[in-house]
Amino acid sequence: MLGPVILAASRSDKMRRFVSAAPGTKQVVARFIAGESVDDVVPIVQELSERGLEVTLDVVGEDITTVEQSHAARDAYLELIGRLKELGLGERAEMSVKLSMFGQALEGGHELALANVRPVVEAAAEIGTTVTLDAEDHTTLDSMFAIHEELRKDFPQTGCVIQAYLFRTEDDARRLAANGSRVRIVKGAYKEPASVAIQDKREIDKAYVRIMRILMDGEGYPMIGSHDPRLISVAQELARRAGRKLDEYEFQMLYGIRGEEQHRLAAEGHRMRVYTAYGTDWYGYFMRRLAEKPANLLFFVRSILTKG
Repeated sequence: MLGPVILAASRSDKMRRFVSAAPGTKQVVARFIAGESVDDVVPIVQELSERGLEVTLDVVGEDITTVEQSHAARDAYLELIGRLKELGLGERAEMSVKLSMFGQALEGGHELALANVRPVVEAAAEIGTTVTLDAEDHTTLDSMFAIHEELRKDFPQTGCVIQAYLFRTEDDARRLAANGSRVRIVKGAYKEPASVAIQDKREIDKAYVRIMRILMDGEGYPMIGSHDPRLISVAQELARRAGRKLDEYEFQMLYGIRGEEQHRLAAEGHRMRVYTAYGTDWYGYFMRRLAEKPANLLFFVRSILTKG
């Protein structure tokens, strides 16, 4: 019940100011956000890599309002790729991008986002890595998938994300699995109406399993974005039935969540990638993490009470 309320708060400027000023916020944000700058995140990438984990990096920030801000987002990713190149970390770290940050919602946004993301994808390919296009709310997906298809013409390793709670996703999964795409599946973390998305958690889990089966049986590369032990076990079984080797799919979890499980899967030989976000505009990302799991919200409230 709390999830939709928190998601609504994620778009409230008044709530943004309140949360940012709360005494315990900094402590909790540090659990999910790896820092504010490239200098903060690079040592974390190095540490995770040394522990046998791979990384996908997200420069947080979605609600841009100008073309200049979209160019700044592009340049932030290019700076990140440059640092990864200097340190030889390209093969251990990919990038995750939200096209809204690249100007998708602005006038002429589809073309602007494509123009901004292409040099990031090109630069990533030059250092031996790639980019995954994150899914956002349902109104943005047709544009995202069209950009994904366009980028794959020159960079077939470009990935995308699908969300199990949307009614459209099984059809999207079949199409992507047939054309050999890299696909991350997540449950979904945006407030969506009942007309386009499943609302019941158990039914979302069932849809997640159906979609995993489609991806595992397909021609692409599945990326299982989940912290749920049941879904992880199901994914392993579906991969076994599909005859997939351990390097033919991977698991992904968020930085700061279930660290021991991340290391366990890596120790078993699975590819385990940690979704690692950093940047100063952390609010929207942080609030969705709270919405996904009540324990995260309780941790935040306790921190505020302790520090207050």
